[in-house]
Amino acid sequence: MRVSRFYSDQPAAFPPIDFVSGLNVVLAEIRLPENRQRDTHNLGKSTLGRLLDFGFLAGRDPNFFLFRYPERFNGYTFFLEIELADGSFLTVRRNVAQASRIAFKKHAAGHQDFSALTDGGWDHQDVPFDRARELIDSLLDWRGLKPWHYRKGLGYFLRSQEDFREVFQLRRFANSHADWKPFLAHLLGFDGDLIGRHYASEERLATLRQTEQTIQTELGGTVVDASKIEGILLLKQKEVASKQALLDAFDFRAADKADTRALVEDVDQSIARLNARRYTLAANRKKIDLSLKEDQILFNPEEARELFAQAGILFAGQIKKDFEQLLTFNRAITEERRIYLEEERAEIDSELKAIGTELNTLGKRRSEMLKFLSDSDSFAKYKQLSSDVVALRADIAALERQRAHLHRLQELRTDIRTVEAEAGALQSQIEADVEAQNADPGSKFSTIRIYFNEIVEEVLDRKALLNVFPNRQGHLEFRAEILDEGGNATSADLGFTYRKLLCVAFDLAVLRGHLDQRFPRFAYHDGVLESLDDRKKENLIGVIRRYADLGLQSIITLIDADLPARSPKESPVFEDAEIVLRLHDEGEQGRLFKIPTW
Repeated sequence: MRVSRFYSDQPAAFPPIDFVSGLNVVLAEIRLPENRQRDTHNLGKSTLGRLLDFGFLAGRDPNFFLFRYPERFNGYTFFLEIELADGSFLTVRRNVAQASRIAFKKHAAGHQDFSALTDGGWDHQDVPFDRARELIDSLLDWRGLKPWHYRKGLGYFLRSQEDFREVFQLRRFANSHADWKPFLAHLLGFDGDLIGRHYASEERLATLRQTEQTIQTELGGTVVDASKIEGILLLKQKEVASKQALLDAFDFRAADKADTRALVEDVDQSIARLNARRYTLAANRKKIDLSLKEDQILFNPEEARELFAQAGILFAGQIKKDFEQLLTFNRAITEERRIYLEEERAEIDSELKAIGTELNTLGKRRSEMLKFLSDSDSFAKYKQLSSDVVALRADIAALERQRAHLHRLQELRTDIRTVEAEAGALQSQIEADVEAQNADPGSKFSTIRIYFNEIVEEVLDRKALLNVFPNRQGHLEFRAEILDEGGNATSADLGFTYRKLLCVAFDLAVLRGHLDQRFPRFAYHDGVLESLDDRKKENLIGVIRRYADLGLQSIITLIDADLPARSPKESPVFEDAEIVLRLHDEGEQGRLFKIPTW
């Protein structure tokens, strides 16, 4: 379950790369002084990880350089040799031009070259892409990932620079948490099936609620009582049956009688009632008009003063002042009363208008009934009854549709309550599972978080916490934090350098935590030493070597400028056997592909 070899059918342009079981270093040497200050050197150091992913049957990405420049790479066929758990080997052949047709071959010895092997020598050849993925999944037999596909977690073990941005959510994952959180929970020893079912129940619940909203919109935004609908429907069905029977018998006596009764008991009584009400309102309105006229104050103090002066009587001082105050008070009362009277008159006018409209409608209906009763033409009555039956049946059809919507709405609400209960039960189970795994010092999660802390502490001399907890919605939250001396989370993990270290520590801890299962045994980390100081680089290299001794294959890439400083008397950082590929900037022969740049 390690990467053994990667090669092509054009060794002059792409020489084979043989990997070892422990530490594998891809070292890019910057030999030209003018290139030392450049951020990128295009030597192929980071490209190797994507090529390995291509060999593991990554999907066709039009932006991937093999497909983006078909004129350069369509003639290439690549071969990925993988060491399996039983010590045998699997070689995967994939051509760039026909990237969806795959060939496989199992063999006993490693580091083979099958680039010249004919189709007949392969165990499976020309296998369609989807079938090839299923086949390699069964051959790899990474049972620790089940029930997920082998490619689901491959990004944790083939980390590109883009995948160092987040410890847990890889670039290849969809934005939906339901796409990756159940799998990640499974990797850490939690019940991923519970997480997946919880997300599925929430998705079903959202769909049901959306359907409920759609039905409510179709019902006009208001939900009528189902019992009321059933009652109206029953009455209309009885009425249409009665009128249909009259039509079938061609006998209109019952219809005449019913219309006469309706005319006398309904229409005429309503007209009489409305006329009485209109009379009362008209009388009240007349009284209001009179009151508004009578409320005028005719006394004028100035005119009174002149009249008293002519009569030789004094009308000044306090007497005049008292009269003016009295008039002011009366005006205030009169004005307030006038406002109330005008409001009452407006209400009467509005009701009189409504009564007039209703009387017009009733008068028209009365006229039509009288016309029906006075009509001696049976055919005209037949047409009228037929029209009534058609209208009733249309009403019945509309009511039946409304009833169907209401029944569907009731069923939906029952389903919503059921799914809500299911989601609540799953949330409780998730919370109980997380609590149990956190509390158990021997659980897989506790083991992984111990390994994670050990790695970070060995490199940074700071403790680190891998934390998993459910939020209020029952969704798992994943945290990887560097702690201060007091055990509090710090912002140190927010920097890209430390975030990269947390990614490396997480990947290695997960691999070590699954050593007792059929699980990947390799990790590829691009630019692993960048931006660390020399002491931390030495510490990290020591961790990687220690994990290699445990049986975990590490493939790391770096440029020579990132190597920790050593004096000439000290031994090199890496042994020659650990450096599986040297790249340099002195021409085409120093690049991964020994061809002009593209």
